[in-house]
Amino acid sequence: MILITGANGQLGKEFQKFLSEKNREVLALDIQELDITDLEKTRKILKNIQAEYIINCAAYNDVDKAQEEWKKAFSVNAIGVRNLAIVAAETGAELVHFSSDYVFSGNRNVPYTIYDRPNPINKYGESKVLGERFLKELNNKYYLVRTSWLFGDGEKNFLRKVLLWASSRQKIRVVDDEVSSPTCTSDLAKAVWDIIKIKAYGTYHITNSSCSRYEWAELILKEINWQGVLERSKRQEFNLPAKRPDYTVLDNFGFKETTGYEMPSWQEATIRFITTLKTKGQI
Repeated sequence: MILITGANGQLGKEFQKFLSEKNREVLALDIQELDITDLEKTRKILKNIQAEYIINCAAYNDVDKAQEEWKKAFSVNAIGVRNLAIVAAETGAELVHFSSDYVFSGNRNVPYTIYDRPNPINKYGESKVLGERFLKELNNKYYLVRTSWLFGDGEKNFLRKVLLWASSRQKIRVVDDEVSSPTCTSDLAKAVWDIIKIKAYGTYHITNSSCSRYEWAELILKEINWQGVLERSKRQEFNLPAKRPDYTVLDNFGFKETTGYEMPSWQEATIRFITTLKTKGQI
């Protein structure tokens, strides 16, 4: 049995699809059925289920709101992870947890490796770092996967936003001073499963290759043959509540050495995903 938390999010949906194709027995629960911030309820449900694997896709992802709602962010991204780690240790389950490139400050132009020390610059990043600490302290059968700029079956990702903007605007402005790595959820699900299969516990960076927000938007708009104007902008022009790191490219060192293959490029992943949307008639 494989338990998926945060079942209604884009990553939770992806794992349900991927594992069903593998004919694995899956129980997918969202917050209504399993609130991971409640230790005793989480303990009761997980001990009843006796899952072999727990794939934690539950997360608080609103970076700006986290500045004010920091207790809510910390409850899900840290206390919730603590609870899962405790109960997974009690039941013998292997625990997969996803963290973020935002655990790093982004004040350098060299990709971050699994060796680098986290140094977040906003509350969201802080909540993810604390979740990582709890995971490592309380469970020894874990897979900690840092990733970035996820896109898949969901409306709340940058690729979908660009498509939405393109449907109603003739001019789009996108920042060119924020650099990280788009990551397709289907690529991530496969990669994580390949690590689980060989029980290679530990910390991983798993993303597609890197680009700026502007470069990503440029390719998306090219693939849908948008005829408007794409303009460059700087992040400071938008005056967002939470400070964002400038450069959070994650170096996937350790992943290829474990699985024997590299993740697809961001271009390949983006084009493949848009082609799928076209095939489904969603563009």
